[in-house]
Amino acid sequence: MAADFNWAVGGEAGDGIDSTGKIFAQALSRAGRHVFTSKDFASRIRGGYTAYKVRTSVDKVQSVVDRLDVLIALTPRTIEENLDELHEGSVIIYDGERTTMQDVEIPEEMIGLDVPLKSLAEEAGGAIMRNVVALGAACEVAEFPIENLDSALEKRFKDKGQKLVDNNKEAARAGRSYVADEYDHEFDYDLETTDEDYVLLNGDEAIGMGAIAAGCRFYAGYPITPATDVMTYLTGRIERYGGHVVQAEDELSAINMALGAARGGARAMTATSGPGIDLMTETFGLIATSETPLVICNVMRSGPSTGMPTKQEQGDLNQMLYGGHGEVPRFVLSPTTIDECFWKTVEAFNLAEKYQLPVYLTADLSMAVTEQTFSPETFDMDEVEVDRGNVVDETTIDDHMNESGGFQPHELTDDGISPRAFPGTADGAHMSTGLEHDEQGRRTEDTDMRVAQVDKRNRKVETAREREDWSPREFGDADADDLVITWGSNEGALAEAVEILDDEGQDVRVLSVPYIFPRPDLSADVEAAETTVVVECNEQGQFADLVEHDVLERVDRVNKYNGVRFKADELAAEIKSTLAEGVEA
Repeated sequence: MAADFNWAVGGEAGDGIDSTGKIFAQALSRAGRHVFTSKDFASRIRGGYTAYKVRTSVDKVQSVVDRLDVLIALTPRTIEENLDELHEGSVIIYDGERTTMQDVEIPEEMIGLDVPLKSLAEEAGGAIMRNVVALGAACEVAEFPIENLDSALEKRFKDKGQKLVDNNKEAARAGRSYVADEYDHEFDYDLETTDEDYVLLNGDEAIGMGAIAAGCRFYAGYPITPATDVMTYLTGRIERYGGHVVQAEDELSAINMALGAARGGARAMTATSGPGIDLMTETFGLIATSETPLVICNVMRSGPSTGMPTKQEQGDLNQMLYGGHGEVPRFVLSPTTIDECFWKTVEAFNLAEKYQLPVYLTADLSMAVTEQTFSPETFDMDEVEVDRGNVVDETTIDDHMNESGGFQPHELTDDGISPRAFPGTADGAHMSTGLEHDEQGRRTEDTDMRVAQVDKRNRKVETAREREDWSPREFGDADADDLVITWGSNEGALAEAVEILDDEGQDVRVLSVPYIFPRPDLSADVEAAETTVVVECNEQGQFADLVEHDVLERVDRVNKYNGVRFKADELAAEIKSTLAEGVEA
């Protein structure tokens, strides 16, 4: 029996694939099993292949693998798309009564279960429940207690009335009974349940949760794949804490609204993807020059231009580091796990206000749409610390006045951080502009003041380098001769790849870097390694270029840019091959 169980449902967009997958993922997590999901979907409302995959185990899982044990195929293409992941003994559940499925051929080493999904659903109350019938059939195959599925169905449909909940439960049992009655077969699966209590969420949801915990009270955004779920999560939740969500007419409006809220003293953010960052770039410069704290979340996808909106890529790194005319001081944070999306969001807000700079918080499609289980203690709200930076009030503002009695929001300071007064603070009235300005915020073209203000703004980054901890996360064999460096969502696949490599006698040390700018100095680490490999999802090796720039040494690269995330077994093979090539060279 496999150590973990891999399940998928596939069909066309509009077939309810996402909701079906999420119901099963929730059922597994409520049964005390770890879950890791992945999605493959087209950028259209209806039509086009789409799939939802779930990997589950009683042990923690952090990646997808090239194996499918049970596949619910709503279309013939679903089988074709997943044929290379199916294996001897894999079970394919399909509805042979559907016209498109009548001539489906199941490879003889696999088990085909022809289940009349639509007919059974109609008997239970409606054809729309055919996917739930399939879930019931899968429960029978996997020997998974259907009561756990009941719990997920109740959560999904309780707001639509008890009758609908009961109908769905009946539909699930119809699927289970049909397989039990019609197929006399001993399946190889038996899903163990535990008493563990897990939280199931994706990266976008973790970012939204982190924003609320950090005290964000204004969000403005425009819907764009794959960042929309940040806004979806916040809507209806942030209002409970006195906050507001505004769906703007475009990305330009969104970032300017967020800027206005931040100037008004609220913790504010927006979220978008690469094309939206393009449009927001001019305002990004205004944020930095006016020294306004703002968090901009960039959930990357395949580009350039419209690219592939529903596919994976880490191609926006250079855009976030260098985008914008002139020289713009900034921070770029890149969570490497879904739970870290929560904590790095909190950190992004603190950094923005402590140093009065714009902060890019970057995730990517794989992290955004992947759902994973965590213990509730992972998100301990008592551990959240809010630091609003150098905010002055009536008792301290006199220390920051000029000789004429005017408040100086751009005061020249040794650490580059000026005082900040919220609107309504007595004697704190001031102006702020995108033009170069003096300490009081008044426009100026004085050459000495220009140099002083540019130096002051950039000094904040140097201050942050000294005061904050920019360390990478390390795992693997600390004494290994070979070093692997990565950033962003690749960490989970890499962690499991290290285990595979270890079983094959290949020891590696791994540094996973959540800070792009400022970033840790990896010079000593690279110098100590015989071979250094940088893993990332882009063609040019943008992070590898940064490492080479910093350490003045060449590194090897493992790059993937076909729109699909790394898988653990694939990544292990790529790293092993790259290291072997280095030895031969």
